[in-house]
Formats: sequence, structure tokens, C-alpha cells
Amino acid sequence: MSSSTRDTRDVDHQLDNRYSTFQEAASEYLIRHRSIIDVLSKIQESSARVNRSVVKAVTSCGCISVNASRQELPSDITYWEMKNYMSTHLDGEMCEQCKEVLELELGRTLFYLAALCDLFSLKFDEVIEAERKRVTALGMFNLT
Repeated sequence: MSSSTRDTRDVDHQLDNRYSTFQEAASEYLIRHRSIIDVLSKIQESSARVNRSVVKAVTSCGCISVNASRQELPSDITYWEMKNYMSTHLDGEMCEQCKEVLELELGRTLFYLAALCDLFSLKFDEVIEAERKRVTALGMFNLT
């Protein structure tokens, strides 16, 4: 086994441990909202808070702005070249305070997703790995 293969496996193992430790924390500390109904509504609420944190970065802080218009693509490009022409419609860079809020809200969403996995005896790290494999296997057909 090569050194780089061993290093990759070590990193994968460390990430798996982090994900499983995170799921264990979600299982241990999710007490009051342990009902499946609560967990589902908390996922929805936390996802809305992620959206709201981005909106507030635009409308209250102003560190970023959205300048959206129709995506213009040359007709003679391949699917793989399309990424080079697609815009995020974002102008500016999120300030540290707004990034901190977004990170917090994303973390809460991940917490409730890990809790949902726990309620159904799914392993958070295995769900993430299965999705990674699906994304890489399906490539461009992944999210269509």
C-alpha cells in the first residue's frame, strides 16, 4: 500500500470518527425535541434560518449583494465548460460576522440532520459517504 493511499485512508477514518462523534452528540443532547415531528420541524426551521442569514447579509449588513439575471451561455460549449460561464449572482464577500452567523445556522441544520439519522438508526457518516459516491458516479446527471 502506498503512502498516499494510507494517508487518504487515515483522513477518511478521522472524518468518519468526526461525523460519528457529531451524531453521538446530537443523540445525547437532543432531549426536548426528540420526537420525529420536532426533529422534522427543527430541520425545516434551521434551513429557513440558513436562508435568512444570507438574506440579512444582503439586506441588513450589505457585505454581499445579489445581481441576478438570465445566465448567458455560448452555444458552442460542452456541458463541462458550462461551469466557467455560470454566475453565482453574488457580488462582494461575506463579512466575518455574517459568515459566523451562516456557519452557526448551517451547524444547527447539520445537528438536526444527524439527529434524524439517529432516530432512524442511520449512520450520518455513511449517509454522507453514500451521497458522495452517488454524486461522483452520476456526475452531470446528479441533480437533474
